[in-house]
Amino acid sequence: MDNSEARSLLAEAEPIHSEATVQAALDAVAARIRRELAERNPLVLCVMTGGVVFCGQLLPKLDFPLDFDYLHATRYGPETQGGKISWRSAPWIPVKDRTVLVVDDILDEGVTLAAVKESLKRLGAAEVLLAVFADKLNGKSKPVSADFVGLTVPDRFVFGFGMDIHGAWRNLPAIYAVREESI
Repeated sequence: MDNSEARSLLAEAEPIHSEATVQAALDAVAARIRRELAERNPLVLCVMTGGVVFCGQLLPKLDFPLDFDYLHATRYGPETQGGKISWRSAPWIPVKDRTVLVVDDILDEGVTLAAVKESLKRLGAAEVLLAVFADKLNGKSKPVSADFVGLTVPDRFVFGFGMDIHGAWRNLPAIYAVREESI
């Protein structure tokens, strides 16, 4: 997507959650995580690449000891509809006997996060908790639910705050939905 196409998509998009709403939700989810995990020395795993914005802003708000690593598993690539899961990178820090907090941008259908959770449990994690910034209200039965959720979003194609549209706009501080015909 070139610069003018990306700007056109944003100009036509509908704001779903403002920057102020996003920041308030970030503060609230960080507070919930602090309450539950402050004494457990968790391993925090950022799911690349969507989770990087949420995780990067969340970590400084977690004022307790933790280890940090990342993983990269995706069903999307350049597509807007999910397909087969592609594992690009596993965590480098061992998960065995650890409380693991997986941080991602959105819980859409839940297939990717379910596979990640199952894989981490097979590797010996004592507990796997999921934190997502957005939980999509798509009316579908999901194989996992998030333990920590920032905001809910409607069943539309959303972008901003880590979520992209054709590779663009992960860097927006607010969340937008595109018109269906724009995808």
